[in-house]
Amino acid sequence: MSGVHTRKIEEGEGDQRLDRWFRKHYPHVPQGRIEKMCRKGEIRVDGARAKGATRVEEGQEVRIPPLPDVAAPEILRSPRVSDADAKLIRSCVIYRDEHIIALNKPPGLPTQGGSKQTRHVDGLAEALMEEGDEDKPKLVHRLDKDTSGVLLLARTRLAAKGLAEALRHKRTRKIYWAAVAGVPSPRDGAIKFGLVKAPGHGAGGEGEKMFCLHPDDVRDTEGAKRAETHFTTLSALGGRVAWVALEPITGRTHQLRAHMAEIGHPIVGDGKYGGSGQENLGDGWGAQLGGDLSKKLHLHARSLSFEHPVTRAPLALTAPLPEHMKRTWDALEWLPSEAPDDPFAPPEE
Repeated sequence: MSGVHTRKIEEGEGDQRLDRWFRKHYPHVPQGRIEKMCRKGEIRVDGARAKGATRVEEGQEVRIPPLPDVAAPEILRSPRVSDADAKLIRSCVIYRDEHIIALNKPPGLPTQGGSKQTRHVDGLAEALMEEGDEDKPKLVHRLDKDTSGVLLLARTRLAAKGLAEALRHKRTRKIYWAAVAGVPSPRDGAIKFGLVKAPGHGAGGEGEKMFCLHPDDVRDTEGAKRAETHFTTLSALGGRVAWVALEPITGRTHQLRAHMAEIGHPIVGDGKYGGSGQENLGDGWGAQLGGDLSKKLHLHARSLSFEHPVTRAPLALTAPLPEHMKRTWDALEWLPSEAPDDPFAPPEE
């Protein structure tokens, strides 16, 4: 084991989490070990105790405690990405340059690991590395496990910082497509219910659900956050099901799913917020369409528009529908080619 020493945060390494900086320089040390050393005060920044989430800046000094040897059994690296998974994640790439990668994330694949989730985009991102890359591409935002569509990763620290700032300051534009039970009335509008998280039933918080509350109650409700979603109806089949475009103005957990359910039009296939697994009979209750149509969640991150974090050129990325939604669109004779690029743009005079 190495002895205690200090290490300076070098130029270009600032504005990142301490645990991420640590893993980059000491990749053989597992995350759990880093967190334990932080709790015990063994890792310090400029002499002060720090958490793994503490953001470090250029010029700061990090106290490095004695570390286990690279060959120790407890710190063996995880197995490499399988050939099949590498082929899968590479097939998802819809845009790539020297700074960023955009994927069309398939439904059912988690963005990050968690309780019982060992196969996820963050883990498979290693297969997206090219010769000369110092590290695997980094996630800068996330999608729910069962939501498909545009997902961004950064190949460089500069790109990661720029994209994170753009997302944080709402300089990106996301548009989702969904099939919902019933037809909203009015056919477009804004949903402004606040959201608060209820504890899940699992040991790791699995099954967590967001509850809506009136905007006036957000300030007085512990843990509640304001949320806003814009929606517009693009097509409908009678009063039974509608194709809607959704634009999240805020970015809360399960926001689109909770908001659509709250106004009586849950997203098709949403077992958590659908109110019932029964077939939707056109009354806005029940999140299944019945027949041969898929019971999977019908929510897709269709497009993402933003300024490139390095070149500053405008980018508008679009992801094709996943197979289960494509089958539904075909069955209902909804044509993606006829949808406007910006369904929220005011009509031309």
